Amino acid sequence: MNFYNGGSYDVVVVGAGHAGCEAGLAAARLGLKTLVLTISLESVAMMACNPSIGGTGKGHLVREVDALGGEMGLNIDKTFIQSKMLNTGKGPAVHSLRAQADKLQYHLKMKQTLENQENLTLKQGDVIDLMIEEGKATGVKTRNGAAYHGKAVILATGVYLKSRIFMGEVNYPSGPDGLATTQELPAKLRSYGCNMRRFKTGTPARIHGDFVDYEKMTEQKGDEETTPFSFLNQTLPIDQISCWLTRTTEDTKAIIEENIHRSSMYRGDMESVGPRYCPSIEDKIVRFTDKPTHQLFLEPEGVHTKEMYLQGMSSSLPEEVQVAMIRSVAGLEKAEIMRPAYAIEYDCIDPTDLQLSLETKAIENLFSAGQFNGSSGYEEAAAQGLVAGINASMKIMKKDPLILDRSEAYIGVLIDDLVTKGTNEPYRMMTSRAEYRLVLRQDNADLRLTQKGYEVGLVQENRYQRLLVKKEEIEQELKRLKKKKASPKDINPILEKIGSSLLENTLSFYDLLKRPEINYKVIEPLYIESKDLMQDVKSQCEVIIKYDGYIKKQLRQIEQFKKLENKRIPDDVVFEKIDSLRTEAKQKLESIRPHSVGQASRISGVSPADISVLLVYLEQRKRGNENV
Repeated sequence: MNFYNGGSYDVVVVGAGHAGCEAGLAAARLGLKTLVLTISLESVAMMACNPSIGGTGKGHLVREVDALGGEMGLNIDKTFIQSKMLNTGKGPAVHSLRAQADKLQYHLKMKQTLENQENLTLKQGDVIDLMIEEGKATGVKTRNGAAYHGKAVILATGVYLKSRIFMGEVNYPSGPDGLATTQELPAKLRSYGCNMRRFKTGTPARIHGDFVDYEKMTEQKGDEETTPFSFLNQTLPIDQISCWLTRTTEDTKAIIEENIHRSSMYRGDMESVGPRYCPSIEDKIVRFTDKPTHQLFLEPEGVHTKEMYLQGMSSSLPEEVQVAMIRSVAGLEKAEIMRPAYAIEYDCIDPTDLQLSLETKAIENLFSAGQFNGSSGYEEAAAQGLVAGINASMKIMKKDPLILDRSEAYIGVLIDDLVTKGTNEPYRMMTSRAEYRLVLRQDNADLRLTQKGYEVGLVQENRYQRLLVKKEEIEQELKRLKKKKASPKDINPILEKIGSSLLENTLSFYDLLKRPEINYKVIEPLYIESKDLMQDVKSQCEVIIKYDGYIKKQLRQIEQFKKLENKRIPDDVVFEKIDSLRTEAKQKLESIRPHSVGQASRISGVSPADISVLLVYLEQRKRGNENV
């Protein structure tokens, strides 16, 4: 086939899902001529599964993307229909913001952002091959016969590579929601040295809201005071739409058990591995046989649609079984399915084939992000897309890549886990994966990362100045709190009302705020200095004061972590020649090619003893003697 010259760009992004959008916007905003190709313009930032952004662990990623200059936080702030802060009964480290989106508006607003972005061209095109010259990616070829040249290529193909839909005995090639699939590209990538694997995911049915008996369900309202995802926004007052809580019944369980042999997964039709932390309803019934019922959430998909998302009921059962199963649920006795549930298999890359910059090891100037890297979720995709977009741009501009380590960001944990440890199932971000989560809170993402976004070039000057003002206000407020004293005469009546122990002597407001039951609302009648402070400044001061000892302890742990991270491993080290290393360690180290001793220590199959050998080797090499 002859390919015509479609044009030359700095960066070519393949895919316009949540990863591709962030990658394309990052490159364009850094001044590079950028092309974003998508299999369908209807798939731009499409929410093929849950119409929401954030949640436990994931909300951290969104706020970090925003702090670095990404778009996801701003886009959900424009289009949410309900907002809720999760885990507020626990400590601040696990507080996670989650917002229900207007699915169509989320897509349209993001598409509009891409269309209006300077330096960015958005086109519909199905990429079937890469252009490779001397081991470097130099562009892509499309089914329509166009060849687009680029200095770097970013693959953000989501679940569209050789994707196949499964519903019971029925299965056929297709992307999500009836969109097309790309068949040729996976084989081409394998021929270029990329190690590919097959994963699966699934999505529940969408039902018509007019056929739901809401009186049999429990209403789930959003927070009265909404918290924005973007640090650029302060308050976002809207009329929120409720979600609804219900449960399956014993009849539901019986229907599934009677038809389990018809599930695509249990029939053995699928060869892939699905996400452990997002099981199908069949999996729940099989794995938790002692539970007679399971919790479900009914979530609206937007303001101008009757479609409702049935969270907690993804399935690969036949459509007629889905009808019976759903109608056995309390409040859904007359339910009408608008879109049936399905499972989808797709090809993705083994993420251990990537460097921490998200550049592939097999092909220079080829970067990748999102579900193509073996992760699941919009938020994980956006985080990787942003990093891939930045680092492809840095490579072209001959600058150092942006590498966030595990002590700096959830994004660092996400990428390090994928690249260093790999994954045998679609990877999902959780707070438990972050060792330093008390420091990596969602509320301080701007304090941690906006400086880095500014240094890279994504964060504009006015935003950076806002950050500096905020830092100064926090610092000055902490000083004032230490200096300002509360007398027993003035504060004791307030303390008595809330059941807090009374004072015998004067005490600083700083020390008062250490008490769990004391916050700014309690002390402000006497501490008028804080009345003009923004709420986020007050919140930061409260967390810093209440968790001072724990934060200091974690910072000491981070210092130890940094010592190993800062012990760099030269690129020319041949691990196979380090005699004292075990064979498995040699093989794993050669495969992953870690950049530091810290990264090497997290590779599965590399023991503490191997790390000791590696440390001795590096010291000997430094002294000019490589014989260990």
